[in-house]
Amino acid sequence: MDCIFCKIVKGELPSKKVFESEQIVAFHDIQHDAPVHILFIPKKHIPSMNDITAEDADAISEIHLAIKKVAKELDIHESGYRIVNNCGNDGGQLIPHLHYHLLGGDKLGPLNAK
Repeated sequence: MDCIFCKIVKGELPSKKVFESEQIVAFHDIQHDAPVHILFIPKKHIPSMNDITAEDADAISEIHLAIKKVAKELDIHESGYRIVNNCGNDGGQLIPHLHYHLLGGDKLGPLNAK
């Protein structure tokens, strides 16, 4: 499999990790859209939100708890932050491995719907 996130999980590509457990890993996004931009991924390859199964519930729950923990560690928990998951081409998903963006560290503008 030629998935960039799977390569990060395996240690084949470098990343600046901020959290890691048996099921998930979180690291700084190299193409950041905010002063704080962290990606949270399951270590298991799950292509998108559409591919989550009941077996993945623990990892997905852990991602949400890790987001809360990292937001506090990075001191953005009180000022506020955004969590984003893009699903599919029209949803803006660029890498076919389930991931969540934690964005913060500055006032974020509203999401503009077309």
